Amino acid sequence: MTTVRKGAKASQAKYGSDVIVDMMKAYDIEYVAFNPGATFRGIHDSILNYGGNRKPEVIFCCHEEHSVAICHGYAKAKGKPMVAITHNIVGLQHASMAIFNAWCDRVPVIVLGGTGPMDTTRRRPWIDWVHTALVQGNQVRDYVKWDDQPYSLNAIPASFVRGYRIATTEPQGPVYICYDADLQENAITDSPEMLDVTRFSPPAPMQANPEALNQAARLLVNAQSPLIIADYLGRNPKSVDSLVELAELLAIPVMDKGGRFNFPNTHPLDITGGAKEFLQKADVILALDVQDLYGSLVTLNRTTRVTGYVTEPSTKIIHISLNDMLVRSWAADYQCLQAVDVPICADTSIALPELIRLCGQLSTKNKKKKASIEARFKQVKRHHDTLRKKSYEAVNAQSAGDVISVPFLAQQVWEAVKGEDWVLANTGLKGWPRRLWDWTKPYQYIGSSAGAGLGYGLSAAMGAALAHKGTGKLCVDIQPDGDYLMTASALYTAAHHKIPLLIVMHNNRSFYNSEEHNMQIAEFRGRSLKLAGIGTHMENPAINYAKLAEGFGLYGAGPITRPEDLGPALIDALKVVQEKKLPALVDVVSASR
Repeated sequence: MTTVRKGAKASQAKYGSDVIVDMMKAYDIEYVAFNPGATFRGIHDSILNYGGNRKPEVIFCCHEEHSVAICHGYAKAKGKPMVAITHNIVGLQHASMAIFNAWCDRVPVIVLGGTGPMDTTRRRPWIDWVHTALVQGNQVRDYVKWDDQPYSLNAIPASFVRGYRIATTEPQGPVYICYDADLQENAITDSPEMLDVTRFSPPAPMQANPEALNQAARLLVNAQSPLIIADYLGRNPKSVDSLVELAELLAIPVMDKGGRFNFPNTHPLDITGGAKEFLQKADVILALDVQDLYGSLVTLNRTTRVTGYVTEPSTKIIHISLNDMLVRSWAADYQCLQAVDVPICADTSIALPELIRLCGQLSTKNKKKKASIEARFKQVKRHHDTLRKKSYEAVNAQSAGDVISVPFLAQQVWEAVKGEDWVLANTGLKGWPRRLWDWTKPYQYIGSSAGAGLGYGLSAAMGAALAHKGTGKLCVDIQPDGDYLMTASALYTAAHHKIPLLIVMHNNRSFYNSEEHNMQIAEFRGRSLKLAGIGTHMENPAINYAKLAEGFGLYGAGPITRPEDLGPALIDALKVVQEKKLPALVDVVSASR
């Protein structure tokens, strides 16, 4: 007899894997992405024949790295997790890079796995032995928030609920739950107790210490040259409005580090890309969810060795974040420990409104501050306007030649999409889209991979496009060629599931980051730079990405080599995405940087 707690629905499950699908349905999981594997064939069948392939619906991938990266992009765009499933040891190892990216990016991904029977008498010869681990979660334990391997059918609901809760509690991150093949495939004789998932929600966000917030407010209001640095604040879109309000209240310039969309680039207080002089003269810095505060405050030489702080030793630093709540020692997704005068452990979405209230009270009492705030606003605005002007000049200066420059590429994509309700789901053009486009809405940029693992871009962009499917939003992936080649078969998933996505291939025919490092080290050692392209260039043969796209069933255009051909090619591809609701790829041969 099925036992159901108050508020939970009775399960009609007949097999263990049906219960797993029940749990996914309880959380309204829209999609489950996987490369098929025998160890989770029970779950696969239950999704199709028990769950009707609806909530969750299968997203068929050709590699486990695609599966997790799709979930990564989806969660950032949707604000809720989807599920990836990996096939025992080998699938989990393939997925590990993407799981690490999600860990560094503090993104909730629910990774499920299957394993060969732990009961050795039930294993198939050879394959179940070589593909079964003891314990499988060891493979990723250092870069997930939590892992589990339920021992019994009765343990499945509580395990899934705990995993979902942990993944979605700030600071968020991936979790891994492994299911024994026997547990999935055995018929149910005594139905497990189902849980009312509404009673297991993540805890309310953490507020800041009142004394620390008061100290922060006094420092900011009394500062002569304050500066705000924001990085992951935009993971909660409402926080962007709060940041704008705080910046305007005290006329504080804002440097957006880009972990998420944190601040509109059209705002006159945005000085991203030109913050060095503000860092040098800052007397108070407010850092908001900055993953690498140390790296934000130091300068580097050509061989990436630290040369010194940009800020003065007397500069007061306030940092509001949850970084210290989620730390591992296996890999450092942080740099040196930065000295901070007012460290505040809190969720910025909750702390910022209170900080604004306190700053408002203090600034109202200080009548002399009004004139200095107005003067600072005008000064920062002049700097902001100069930065924007220089960016536009870079387009004009570099677009006259025969080679498609990076600024020109960014500007041409903007010309094609600016009239649409667009989302930049991935970009390999450094800061140029932010410098040249108008970023005004929090959903318009979802951030980078954080872990810098190649292979993230295309799949994460597809995840964002899945999240926005049917909303009318145009998702754009400005795709680096080297990153694409790591997970090229992701195009099959895009075509098979008809995921509307505009893919613009930034085809510089090089793993240029490595080439640039080669040039820097050669220059530092006084050696020739001519050989730096060996082992990094992809010109012999040159890859035709448009034909690759066509081979996967997508619309492909290019290679585009002439600047005058780029705009029309983008417009034609955009029509395919919008009118046919299909993915389209434009292969653009462009300069390296």
